[in-house]
Amino acid sequence: PPASQNNEQGSTLRDLLTTTAGKLRLGSTDAGIAFAPVYSTGAASGKSGRTMPNILDDIIASVVENKIPPNRAPKINVKSEIKDEPKDNKKCIQDDCSKRYSDIQYSWICDKHVLWLRDHKNSNNWKLFKECWKQGRPVLVSGMHKKMNFSLWKAESISLDFGNQQADILNCKDSIISNTNVKEFWDGFEDVSKRQKIKNGETALLKLKDWPSGEDFKTMMPARYEDLLKSLPLPEYCSPEGKLNLASHLPGFFVRPDLGPRLCSAYGECVAATKDHDIGTTNLHIEVSDVVNILVYVGIAKGNGVLSKSGVLKKLEEEDLDDLLRKRLKDSSELPGALWHIYAGKDADKIREFLQKIAKEQGLEVLPEHDPIRDQSWYVNKKLRQRLFEEYGVKTCTVIQFLGDAIILPAGALHQV
Repeated sequence: PPASQNNEQGSTLRDLLTTTAGKLRLGSTDAGIAFAPVYSTGAASGKSGRTMPNILDDIIASVVENKIPPNRAPKINVKSEIKDEPKDNKKCIQDDCSKRYSDIQYSWICDKHVLWLRDHKNSNNWKLFKECWKQGRPVLVSGMHKKMNFSLWKAESISLDFGNQQADILNCKDSIISNTNVKEFWDGFEDVSKRQKIKNGETALLKLKDWPSGEDFKTMMPARYEDLLKSLPLPEYCSPEGKLNLASHLPGFFVRPDLGPRLCSAYGECVAATKDHDIGTTNLHIEVSDVVNILVYVGIAKGNGVLSKSGVLKKLEEEDLDDLLRKRLKDSSELPGALWHIYAGKDADKIREFLQKIAKEQGLEVLPEHDPIRDQSWYVNKKLRQRLFEEYGVKTCTVIQFLGDAIILPAGALHQV
């Protein structure tokens, strides 16, 4: 947006710093913002006594010392910032990229809302990714499993190495979490006869929730951790040491979100068999940071009560899919493993209002402090997704994740799986 529209709230760090600078008073905390004074201004401290406690304060200080008047918005040379960018970046991405990035294998899916990078080995992928990332769009990178040691990620391999561990296991059908031996989960991963039963005799739909996560992952599974890191897509952005990975440059005094990695595993084919696809293994929610999710293993369950592979494919074909995704479903070399529904962050308020409306229709209590997205209390089924589009104009982006696919989501994007 032009600088004139950004006087009070910055959409970038530069905007935030420059618009904030004029409001700061050295040694004062009445600016009404969450920054402490930049310098101590005791009478005896003087210029030489100043301390700069951190990098961010240093930046703010340099702006403050330029003496931007508090009653005048700082001037930002917008033209100089964007002189190398096309006027219509969106149009450039969709129309002109074939000329600018002819050496990259890619396609647009989901009505051109998702970039699909088809060759994970191309070292120039990050250049096109950058153009797409500016628009806050999801990106799909396929073939990551070809770089990985597949034997490390098999269900029986993980069960053999870590079956004696305890972890939180969620039954997605009734949202009950229990602390259970991990071996029980993995034994039933591809053998339905070994799965737990719930009260009415139904087979439990289990999810091993974020186990292991973060530092635990690295400590417990060092070989798998290294295998994952060397296989990350777009390492310039996704690697912990990536030059364009903002989190890797944050000073230590920031409270960082859990940047993982974390292992998410779930039974899935029972979901496809449920009426109206009412159950998901991950309900609608928002992540606070950008996320890359790689499908490292797909198991084919056998036994009574589960759909065959062809049955699962038939159910997936009932989804509102892009033609290229339908083509991948028909490819015998591809193995589908997860169904995603993704929404842009800008639609969060509409979706929140819609879910509260549906809750009231269903006679559920809607408390003032209740946030259906934050609480992760909804899996939006096909009928509700249609209503969401008809009543609020919010369209669902449906993506099938195949073995080896990495789905990269910008912070703030809503999704369910």
